Amino acid sequence: MNEYTSSRQHPADKDESAQLMSRTARDLPPGRHQFHKERLMAQIHDMQQNEDRTASTATAPAASTPAAGKKARLRMPRLAIALPVMAAAVAGVIVGGSVLDIGGGGGGTATGPALTTDLGTASADGVPQLIDQIALAAASGTTHPKVGAGQFIYIESKTASTFIKTVDDKSTLVSEPLSTRKIWMSPDGTKGWLIDPTVNDGPEGETLSLPDEQGNTPKADLNGASYDYLTKLTTNPDQLLAKIYKETEGQGNSPDQQAFSTIGDLLNESYPPAELYPALFKAAAKIPGVVVVNNAVDAAGRPGIAVARQDELGGNREEWIFDKKTHAFLGERNVQVKERTEEGIEIKPGTVNYTSAIMTRAVVDAMKQTPSS
Repeated sequence: MNEYTSSRQHPADKDESAQLMSRTARDLPPGRHQFHKERLMAQIHDMQQNEDRTASTATAPAASTPAAGKKARLRMPRLAIALPVMAAAVAGVIVGGSVLDIGGGGGGTATGPALTTDLGTASADGVPQLIDQIALAAASGTTHPKVGAGQFIYIESKTASTFIKTVDDKSTLVSEPLSTRKIWMSPDGTKGWLIDPTVNDGPEGETLSLPDEQGNTPKADLNGASYDYLTKLTTNPDQLLAKIYKETEGQGNSPDQQAFSTIGDLLNESYPPAELYPALFKAAAKIPGVVVVNNAVDAAGRPGIAVARQDELGGNREEWIFDKKTHAFLGERNVQVKERTEEGIEIKPGTVNYTSAIMTRAVVDAMKQTPSS
């Protein structure tokens, strides 16, 4: 179906923290490495503030943390994070107080100036109508086969991230070049393969099959949904949204933003069953703060219209981009709307923190098989 990524770290620090990086931390669905870092840094900052307040006031409550055991979607504007994964991510993000370029790139990958875009106009007017059109198009799709046992969901996308790169104590805001990401996952989520030049050490890619390097086999949930898991979700939009709010409680920068981000995950580098697809859009329409951005462009340069929501804490806007005529999902991007400073570096409005374009989504009969083969 032609519609609709992984925390990266500086190569110099790879060996030092490799033992901490589980498959969950490395295989972060629709990637968004810069938002991973921005949001993680925001949460770390909040935790540090809580710790400072606790230290100065004997009666101050201890800083709260997400419940252990929750599977991670370590992504920047969207963060549903578990303690073990946070430990791994922090190891890759902070060394001696310095921010490392986990957004990608590193010393061995070419980088260029930070990606920028026209912010466009965001409006709450027309949101219900647009989402109704998108849901109708999703419900009437004719190429949405079910996934059988032994088959694999194949998704090929173009992605790029913007991040803070530090070399010899000098930090700059840069973007990595557009790269091709290919992922295969079995319906139950226990077998998979990833080819992504910004993540893998070689061109052949690496396994995503479970158990991971630490012997863990995480159970599928909203933050790590397999196709089989998605087939069991309710298709009632109200009940679906209630479940999302309940199961992501305490995650992200706010309940509403986390709900929007969770749905974005389920729409993006996964394969929602045909019955669930329209319900996800209708649930998103019920989240406060959702807007329409009339002009948005995916990573492949395809223009479209976006359903979006701004994260007030990070000052960034998460956008799901659709074709204006067919309302097919094209990709997503995360754009800075309010100026923000990280480690002395200004992230100005219009900066594209992350961008993606789904080029192919299909059901194939074998690992590493593509529709063309």
